[in-house]
Amino acid sequence: MARHGAGTYVAATAAATDGASAQPPSRVLQFDFFPGAPDLASFPRTLWLRAMRDVLRSAPDSAFAYPDARGALELRRALCSYLRRVRGVVVDPDSIVVCAGATQGLALLGRALAAAGTTAIDVEDPGLPPHRAVLSYAGLQVRGVPVDEQGVEVAALRASVVLTTPAHQCPTGVVLSPSRRGALMQWARAGGLVIEDDYDAEFRYDRAPLGALQGLVPDRVVYLGTASKTLAPGLRLGWLVLPASLIDAVTEAKALDDMGSSTLEQLVLARLLETSAYDRHLRQARRRNRARRDALIDAVAADMPQARVSGISAGLHALVRLPRAVDLQALLSASWERSLGIYPLNLHRIDPTGAADALVMGYASLPEPAIEEGVRRLSEVLDEL
Repeated sequence: MARHGAGTYVAATAAATDGASAQPPSRVLQFDFFPGAPDLASFPRTLWLRAMRDVLRSAPDSAFAYPDARGALELRRALCSYLRRVRGVVVDPDSIVVCAGATQGLALLGRALAAAGTTAIDVEDPGLPPHRAVLSYAGLQVRGVPVDEQGVEVAALRASVVLTTPAHQCPTGVVLSPSRRGALMQWARAGGLVIEDDYDAEFRYDRAPLGALQGLVPDRVVYLGTASKTLAPGLRLGWLVLPASLIDAVTEAKALDDMGSSTLEQLVLARLLETSAYDRHLRQARRRNRARRDALIDAVAADMPQARVSGISAGLHALVRLPRAVDLQALLSASWERSLGIYPLNLHRIDPTGAADALVMGYASLPEPAIEEGVRRLSEVLDEL
């Protein structure tokens, strides 16, 4: 099953493999619990249009020339203020490279690291299959590192570079424990490089957010952020905060890749950040997402009382442990027949084989009644299997 623009997880009738290609579904799924998808219907069209008009009225003619490969200075300055205030990132405009989402950010990093002699990178297992595919395509050997209830197992790191999601592990939802954070920072200070994917840092519900790891060891951490979860993935806006040793190489990779991202969209995002419109949008999104998260928890408790929900303190998805393991393909086929999009945890693993015992369920893109009906149909599928 594929989700257009989000990478392939599994084909409806075939085993999943990293980098596999499958056609998007021939029909739209009525109840699609795709993880990590924001509510596209809530994109702030009015705010965006107003900011775009302001930009078009005030932007100099030079804004329509070939862009700075590092990104528009206005956006890099606005991001500096925002990331310092919200995530505790140590940053200045010269350390930022704006990219076309997290995917291009990882591609640029992968090429820069490979050109400098890096041969391998450790990634969390389970993690995102598209990210593994991008890093492999950049020329790096991708190695899986286990994740447990404390986050990535730092003692299992073998490469000199690691990609991690410490604030809300993707997809299990666990938060990197204080002891593991300390161990990872010690590993970085000893010569390792951490790529911190802070993919849903803006969405915290039941706990105070931990500051970004980058703020602790800025010369050994690459910070990766994006507007894909907060606004929309179709904008293709992301950013890298880079140690000084990587700025030139990543900037060159960006210039050679596409000569820079679209200036107008960058200026609009900068305007939203500067006027606090972005903050207002996020506050509304948090309230909406929390209500939908609660609806998922309640629906699982009502229709699947033996299932266990975790990873719910933040983000756009939760992990639902099933009462018993079921056949992967039978689960996918039976769900498809009910117009139900579900995503077993297996599909995030480097080795996706075996029975399905947990689901990664996104809730942000579904209204509460759809969540309730989707979980009811899922319960029927599990009873049937």
